[in-house]
Parts: sequence; structure tokens; C-alpha cells
Amino acid sequence: MERELRLLVESVREAGARALELARSGFEVKTKKDRSPVTTADLEVDRILHEMQQTHFPEDGWLSEESPDDLGRLDRERVWIVDPIDGTRAFVNKLQEFCISAALVEKGAPLAAVIFNPSTGELFSAIRGQGLLVNGAPAAEPRSHECSPLVLANPRELQSGRWAVLDGTARCRPMHSIANALALVAAGRVQATITAEPENEWDIAAGVLLIQEAGGTITDADGNPFRFNRPKPVFRGVVAVAATTDRQMHRLLQAHVGKAAPQREPV
Repeated sequence: MERELRLLVESVREAGARALELARSGFEVKTKKDRSPVTTADLEVDRILHEMQQTHFPEDGWLSEESPDDLGRLDRERVWIVDPIDGTRAFVNKLQEFCISAALVEKGAPLAAVIFNPSTGELFSAIRGQGLLVNGAPAAEPRSHECSPLVLANPRELQSGRWAVLDGTARCRPMHSIANALALVAAGRVQATITAEPENEWDIAAGVLLIQEAGGTITDADGNPFRFNRPKPVFRGVVAVAATTDRQMHRLLQAHVGKAAPQREPV
């Protein structure tokens, strides 16, 4: 698995450099059928990572936000699950939160994963059973959280007042990339992230492994563990809590997320 991670890291760094180059020189923005934006940078990152998979691991399946979904992946034991740019709106608006998120999944469980923030140069990675790495070195031991934990949440949900119920218990801040949020939870820099909205497999596959390898907990809105490479690659909600956070926090967030109805339909 070291070879897979090495090639993935090399490709992700190349793709991140290309995204930053386009951010400087200019890029096109189009609107997809689900009304979300896609840029030429998204497509370039997708191309670079897909070429890596096709060159080195042609027997594996492929699932990416920016590629047509080939359901032949369902017959493959191993599948690469990729979000070329998670937080495209952040990329368009020049916010330093967009990330490249990629994971190799076998029989539904992530084996290797990378989340890379090109703007900060931080690359979070993991191989199952080997712990969390930040820029290739073991992640620093996170400090215990303060009395009022920091929770990252979907901006629309915050604006609607959905998480006002947490006032006095936690400080909620908006996230512009769930991949970035999950990497920060894994590293213990924030204590949790929550959303009751539908999330696609490519949004969270890498983050799931990072959090697990850091000793944190992550489930869907109903408290179920994640299994990947499904015919419809969509989950209802995410609750992720850092390893250093009081376990009561996960139960509290789970209770609130489980009661919340999504404000948008899965795509």
C-alpha cells in the first residue's frame, strides 16, 4: 500500500500545483445540472488523478465527481474515489479552504487516503492501520479541547439557525469544504464537524480514513458507519468528532443531526 500512497501523493501534489497555476492565470466556470459550479481547474485535477489510476492501477475502479459514473466499478474490489476540488466555490472566491480529496477503497473500506490543501501546502494522508500523517510525518499530538469546542458546519445550515441548539455548548463556524473540515478534525485542530445535508462518497471517503487513523469517530446522520462504492454514492449527513473531544460530544451532535431533515435533495 506504500506504493499506492506514494503515487497518489505525487499526483495530488502535481494536481494541486496545476490548480494554483489556473487560480493565478484564470479559469472558466460553468454550472452543472445540480446548479453547483465546476471549473477548468476541477477538470484538470480530475484528469491528472485519473491518468495516474489508469496508468498504474488499470484493474481498479474509478468514482469521481467530475467523471461519468461507470457502474462497472461495482464489480471491482478496489476503487479510487476522488473529489478533484472539494470546495469549488471557495476556489472561485479565492478562499484558502478548497482541497483535493482522494481515497483508495477496497470492499467498501478506505485503505489509503489523501486530503491536500494547495493554498496552505498541507497534505494529510493515511494508510489503514498506520496512523495519520501531515506532510509525510506523524501528526503532532493534538491538545485537549477547551471548554467550548469548535464545530464546523454547513454554511446554509448555520444561516438557517439549525444549530442554534448548540449555543452555549459549542462554537459553530462555517466550513467551505467538508474535506478540509474533516482533515482539521483528524488533526485535532477543530473538535467536530456536522451536517444533516446529503454528502457524496467523494466528499468524505478520504476524510473517513484520516479521522479513523487519528482515533476520532465519524458516522452518518443516523449513527451508521460509512461503506463505500455503492450504486447510489450518497449518504445522509456526517458527524465527525476529534479523538481528543469528549465522547459525549458525539452523542450530543448525533442526537441533533439525527432529528434534522435535509434542506436539499441528494443528487
